Amino acid sequence: MLAVLLSMSFSEESSSSSSSSLNGDAYALLFNALRLIPISHYLLALSLLFVIVIYNFLEFHFVEDLFSGFRGSPVRLTFNSSSPIYDGVVSKCKIVHGRYLVTPWLSSPHIQTAFLHFFGRPPCFSYRRQLFRLSDGGMIALDWLMGSTGNYTVIDKVLAILDNSAGPGDFFHANNFISKDDTTPIAIVIPGLTSDSAASYIRHLVFNTAKRGWNVVVSNHRGLGGVSITSDCFYNAGWTEDAREVIEYLHHEYPKAPLFAIGTSIGANILVKYLGEEGEKTPVAGAAAICSPWDLLTVDTYYRNCSSSTYVGNVSIPLLCISSLDDPVCTVEAIPLDECRANKNVVLATTWHGGHLAFFEGITAAGMWWVRAVNEYLGVLHSSPYMHVQKKVQEPGLHLSTESSIDQGPYLNVSEDGMVAAVGNEQTRNSIVGDHQTNSEMVLDTEQDEQLTGAKSDAVPNTDRTCEPPANTPDTELRNLTASVTSCWNQLSQRNKRSMWLLAYVAIITTWPLVGSALRFIFGKKRKNVLSATLTKR
Repeated sequence: MLAVLLSMSFSEESSSSSSSSLNGDAYALLFNALRLIPISHYLLALSLLFVIVIYNFLEFHFVEDLFSGFRGSPVRLTFNSSSPIYDGVVSKCKIVHGRYLVTPWLSSPHIQTAFLHFFGRPPCFSYRRQLFRLSDGGMIALDWLMGSTGNYTVIDKVLAILDNSAGPGDFFHANNFISKDDTTPIAIVIPGLTSDSAASYIRHLVFNTAKRGWNVVVSNHRGLGGVSITSDCFYNAGWTEDAREVIEYLHHEYPKAPLFAIGTSIGANILVKYLGEEGEKTPVAGAAAICSPWDLLTVDTYYRNCSSSTYVGNVSIPLLCISSLDDPVCTVEAIPLDECRANKNVVLATTWHGGHLAFFEGITAAGMWWVRAVNEYLGVLHSSPYMHVQKKVQEPGLHLSTESSIDQGPYLNVSEDGMVAAVGNEQTRNSIVGDHQTNSEMVLDTEQDEQLTGAKSDAVPNTDRTCEPPANTPDTELRNLTASVTSCWNQLSQRNKRSMWLLAYVAIITTWPLVGSALRFIFGKKRKNVLSATLTKR
């Protein structure tokens, strides 16, 4: 029995050793086989793996477009089933009822967005600039491109330029203004974050809209477009006062010209929020919002009140919204599909692809799909009976109850619990309107400036009729310094007492080294004098 057990143990050890030997031989054989594969094949495999990773990371859809025969994807429309805007306007727009095909070599939302920022291929033209002073002292630039000059349209002028019968300056730097009786539609463009009238997508939109014979004006944000900040506040995604003032001014200056507004990205959020605040009171006849962020998604009160998704239900004018489902900036989760469907005045068009404000089309990426869609929509709306007409109200200065306290002023007070409240600032009703031409430099045109300041003085009383700031005399500098200090003190006095005591504490702590040294020097000198006098008497 013992012999049997020993033999079995010996056989098991032999089999395990042979198995280990075979495993070692197998790995050796596999290693030798891998060494026989050429290095170029490894490089090819790594390159293929890298391409697959990049393809998925950048969300390319070239293969998808290839298998679909480059037919593009249909545009999805979201609207109320009883919407008169869809039945009377959007249903007649062929572009939003068709398909959108991305430029094949830009078949990625990230690549499209980057290409728009760095290249964009914008048309070449020059604006005509009008400086507009806001009620709180801020200055913004209104850049104009006229759809017609005299009896000549844009196309006529472009053909004249190409035919060498006129120079570009003869057209784009025209000296005549829009008359008060002009009925040519005016399109107001509100750019996105950090964008101004020089942005590629803005120039695409402005040029193609002006080609239709419309007058187009870009309302640049504060501090952008080459204009310095002249007030103590800046713009933000929920600040609608600047757009409100510009729209009211244009409506007053050109009462017979229909006003249409186009907002892009953050500008679209501002526009939709403004329309929701104003309701029937707005003089805007129709609007379009492109790639709006809708819901800004942080959790603070400020961002919730700045988001336009809560205001879209109050929009009372025809509004076309265009968004891309693969937008890398304004994501699909923020699109308020239900809110847009509930409002009979809103039609939402979404595409599968397009990136952020890009939507390039054609093999050369020379055009942008959303620009054609917006121009077609505004053209159909202008020729229809569905344009909005402003409703007269007794107190035009009041806003809807849906307007948040954030909009009462651009200053914010943050409490310990994270709640954000607006702190009002002193408002000064002093408007200055200037006009100068822009190409690569800003050149002042005195004759045009006098005409614009005269027109502005009719709209706002007690207007300063100068385009340039006054000379920096000592009295002027002293008055400016005094006014600045007074304004800051008034703003600080409106905050809570704790903030004032905290400010006083910080002031004492920061100035104590200097004050303490001075006090020690003064009282130390006096003490020495007293001691010396006492010793002398003794």
